[in-house]
Amino acid sequence: MAAEEIDKPLSLPPYPEMILAAVEALNEKNGSNKTSISKYIESKYGELPAAHTTLLSHHLNRMKDTGELVFWKNNYMKAEPNAPPRRGRGRPPKAKVPLPPGSVVARARPRGRPPKDPNAPQSQSQ
Repeated sequence: MAAEEIDKPLSLPPYPEMILAAVEALNEKNGSNKTSISKYIESKYGELPAAHTTLLSHHLNRMKDTGELVFWKNNYMKAEPNAPPRRGRGRPPKAKVPLPPGSVVARARPRGRPPKDPNAPQSQSQ
């Protein structure tokens, strides 16, 4: 039984918990970048899986997409519930007008000149 306990990998908390703990502990004014979050997790939890950087990137992106974290100027911050959403660079997309029920959407024409019809009669322009 002792051999089984030694061979078991160390139990780590889930990555989202470790990331949130790192962001709170670092508590920087402008947020924490990926490198500082990684170094904090490595220093606190020691033995990490070989794919630590890939797992960290995956979970940071997922937490950013779900709104748990805000990514601004290459730093991650905890999202404030009352803060307005931050816009990225560029022009915001146009609002889509909802179609009334029962209407048929016309197919958009493809770009460019249409191909020649191979069955069309030859023109006599000489």
